[in-house]
Amino acid sequence: MRTLCSSTLIGEFFVIGFAALVAMKDDDLSSSTVWTVSGIAMFLCLALCGVLTRPGGVAFGWALQIALIASGFVVPTMFFLGAIFAALWWASVHYGRKVDEAKARFAAQAAQAGPAEGPAPDAA
Repeated sequence: MRTLCSSTLIGEFFVIGFAALVAMKDDDLSSSTVWTVSGIAMFLCLALCGVLTRPGGVAFGWALQIALIASGFVVPTMFFLGAIFAALWWASVHYGRKVDEAKARFAAQAAQAGPAEGPAPDAA
């Protein structure tokens, strides 16, 4: 799950950066405000990559997805992109958990089967 979710978050990192460049064109927003908010969101994307497996990590990721969709009030295209990334987040969590379960099942089967028998080591 961690690999898929981290990939989604890294993609969001770049999208947030590009959305900040678009938001800079808005005369009502100061560049310091745009880059402060965007910088915090970009930092959270990277920080979340490290805490995905901890309790609440996935829930925090959902909060980030909601914030990304809400950023559409500043950059309207973000409504669409935020929805796309929310769908990607869902898929990353859903299928990532399935992959983790399959890996655990295969590891348990391998542990049950015991070590593979091969040629005896030479005592020379």
